[in-house]
Formats: sequence, C-alpha cells, structure tokens
Amino acid sequence: MTLLSVPQPRQANPQPSAPPGRGAALRALLRRPSALAALTVLLVCVPLGSQDVTAAVHITPADVASVGLVAVCGLRAFAELRAGRALMPTRAAVLFCVIAVAVAASTIASRDPSESLSGFVRLIQVFVLVPLAVLLTLRERRDLVLVLGAMVGAALIEGAVGAEQFLTGTGASYDGGSARAVGTFGAQDVMAMSAVVSYGLLAAVGLSLEARRAGRRRAARLLGLTATALVFPLAVSFSRGSWIAAGCAVVVAVVLTDVRLALRGALFATAAAVVLVGGLGLGGAGVAARLGSIATVAGAPDHSVSDRYDLWTTAGRIWQDHPVTGIGPKEFPQFRDAHAPLRLSSGSDTGGAGAAYSREPLLSPHNMYLLLLSEDGLVGLTAFAVFFLTLLVGTVRRTARERGGLGAAMLGLLVWQLVDFLYADIGGTTTVLVSVVFGLAAFGTFGAFGTSGADRKAVR
Repeated sequence: MTLLSVPQPRQANPQPSAPPGRGAALRALLRRPSALAALTVLLVCVPLGSQDVTAAVHITPADVASVGLVAVCGLRAFAELRAGRALMPTRAAVLFCVIAVAVAASTIASRDPSESLSGFVRLIQVFVLVPLAVLLTLRERRDLVLVLGAMVGAALIEGAVGAEQFLTGTGASYDGGSARAVGTFGAQDVMAMSAVVSYGLLAAVGLSLEARRAGRRRAARLLGLTATALVFPLAVSFSRGSWIAAGCAVVVAVVLTDVRLALRGALFATAAAVVLVGGLGLGGAGVAARLGSIATVAGAPDHSVSDRYDLWTTAGRIWQDHPVTGIGPKEFPQFRDAHAPLRLSSGSDTGGAGAAYSREPLLSPHNMYLLLLSEDGLVGLTAFAVFFLTLLVGTVRRTARERGGLGAAMLGLLVWQLVDFLYADIGGTTTVLVSVVFGLAAFGTFGAFGTSGADRKAVR
C-alpha cells in the first residue's frame, strides 16, 4: 500500500509535464508520419507571390515539409532496422535504386556535372526520396485516407479561389481577357491549379468508391458531389492537358471498379455539364472553344501548341547527338537553341492574377518522357519506363483485386500523372505533389494492409 501511494504526489506536480509533452509529440509524429505527408500536400496552397522563373532552384514551403517528412521517415527507418524489421519489399528497394543509379550516371556524364547537380537533387527528391518516405508512412488505411483527404482539401481551396477568379475576371490573361483560373499560384504557373484540382477530384472519386464499398452511402454521395463540384474550377483552368488526363484517369479507375457505375457517372456528368454550361452559361463559350481546339492541334495548331511541337523536335535532336546518357539534368536550356527550329518562340506571354505582363522562357520540352530522353538518354528513359510500368501494373492489379476503393484512387492519380507527362514535365510549385502521387502508387504496388474489421473501422 505504501508503494502504491508514492506516485500520487508526482502526478500532482506540473513542472516536469512540458518536456514529456514535447517528447510525446515527437513520438506521435514518428508513429504516424502520414500527418506530415498530409501537411506537405496542404502547404502547396501557400501563396508565394512573384517568382523568378529563370532561377535554377525553387524552394517552396511544401518542399521544406517534404524534407522534414524524409527526415522523420529516416529516423523511423533507422529504428526499424535496429529492431531487425524489414522496411519494404526487396523489389521496391531495387526499383528505386535503379532510378538513382540512372540519374547519377547521366549527371556524371554531363558536360558540366556541377551545373547538373541541382537537377540530380531534384530528380532524386521527386522520384526516390519523397516517394520512399510516403511509402514508409502508409501503414494503415487511415494513413492513406489522411493523405487523400489532404488532396481533396487542397483542391477545394484552390478550386474556390480559381472559381472566384473566373467569375470576377481577376484570373490570368487568356484570349484577350483575365478569366483563366490559376488559384493561388499566379500567372507564371498556370498549370498548377489544374493539377491540384485534378488530384483532389480523383482522390474524392476514390474515397467515394471506398465509402460506397463499405456501405456508407451518405459519405459516398457527399464525396461524389465534392468531385462533381471540382469539375467547374478544372474546366475554367482552360488546361486541355489536365482535362484529357482527368478524363482518362476517371474512366480507368471507375471502369475497373464497376462498369455500370461508370456508365451512370458518365450520364450524370453529361447532365451536370448541360445544366452548368448550357443552362447557366458558366464558362460555356470559353470551354467549348478550348475543347474544339483539341481537335485542331494536329492540323492547325495554335501558337502554344506549335511551340510545344518545336520543343519536342528539339529534344529529339538533342538525344540523337547524346543517345546513351543524354546531356545531363538541367542542361536542356543550354542545348536548346543549337538544336531548335528557327520558328521556336523565345518564351510565352504571362500576366494577370495580380502579376504584371512578363515573358516566360521555354526551359524544357514540356514532355517528361522527351525531357528524360534528352537529358538522361536511353539509360535514364529505360529506368524510368520500368519504374512507371511497374507502378501502373501494380496499381491496376490492386484495383481489380479490391474492386475499386482506395486502390482506384491510387490508380487514378497515377494514370493522370502518366498521361499529363505527355505534355508536361516536373517543375513549378506543385512538383512535390508529383512525388506524393508516386509514393501512393508505390504503396498501391508494394504496400499491404489487411481488410480486417479493424481496418474497415479505421476508414470510418
């Protein structure tokens, strides 16, 4: 009895409570670092003001958070290794090592390795370190739901800002006006908002399918309405590439889940488009004109499309001169003028959304696959092709096995990214989200959580 009464005064003493509190917070973060991954996603929405697009390195709050995520996961991995527990399947470790070796080889073979070093660091961050950190943070379904929920939250924030810009005419310059929705990213990063909204839309679709599978009809309807609401800001971003990628991703994810559901969703989306665009006239003329331009990009492309074609030609010519290891990361601008057609513009015009008119230089081919081919050669492109195909096959299998749900969210995000890479590459404020997408896809391919009652309860 005397021994049991000793701890009572110690519990009443408030002085030692602060240090244990800080230690408890760190231990909680180490136990569930997925919260830091979700924070990384949300920090993409922090406005950065005017940026120098010609700078070699752009560091954003999301990048800083991703470094913290990698550090926390490094500490956790060290503890796991000391305890003798495996961190990930061997296939996953080999896959990421192949990417690192290929990028290192192109950097060493670069004309100026010191100049390519920043590109090496960026590629390792986007395709190795942060995806690995995300893979290690996802232990349970609730971790995955947390990160996907952060994507939905970021999309709602950016979508609301973008919709307001379109409705009030305060967006980026477009077709003689200032109605292009760009969210908090500004006119110099016009593709960023459409990417964030697309991620959130696909995450909402996946979460809705998961709720539907779990029998939570109200949550499924609410998430479905959320995804539908995000269609409007995506439409008024006037990003043809994001429209195509989102359409492909939704179709693939939903068809693999339920064909009849896909048909019903297509009918509902068509009806909603008729009401919003045809009935209420929300963005109808601009969206219709932009949709029509998709069919003319081959025969009579507009100026931006012809510039993109010329950049693709430039990347091909560079690769022909450096076929094996390429010219090295970040070297495309130095080799562009010597290989570009004479009609290629020096840059694209940007303005609006609170920014003055400026000329944005064309520093990449706007095609991730051609960028890898020109800067990393066949060695790099082959390594990345294996990486992309492995994740795609893995997420398809998981979605088919689980009949949709969270697997559909991971598959949809990956399909969107792979399609978007046909006419875009990494760079800009949302680059860190690309790495989160590949981390989610890696978890869909290599991760494993059960479908027990405890896991289903965690989702609820």
